[in-house]
Amino acid sequence: MDILGKLKGWANSLTEVAVSLLALGIVLEVLVGRNNVPFWPDINVIGNVQAIIAGFSAQGLVGLVAVWVLYSIYTKK
Repeated sequence: MDILGKLKGWANSLTEVAVSLLALGIVLEVLVGRNNVPFWPDINVIGNVQAIIAGFSAQGLVGLVAVWVLYSIYTKK
């Protein structure tokens, strides 16, 4: 059980880092524009997030349920 606890903690840490990088990418694109970030070439964070949200919304109720499931998994500690 100790191994599973360590894996869970590691996965939570990686998720937090990924969410932080996502937020950083959005803020950088809003502040300086998509093509003006020197260490972030050819990555369109806002466009990718919009595409994911559009994919969920195109599915109607199924997409809404999928978002709810993902949110509940993320917030459950």
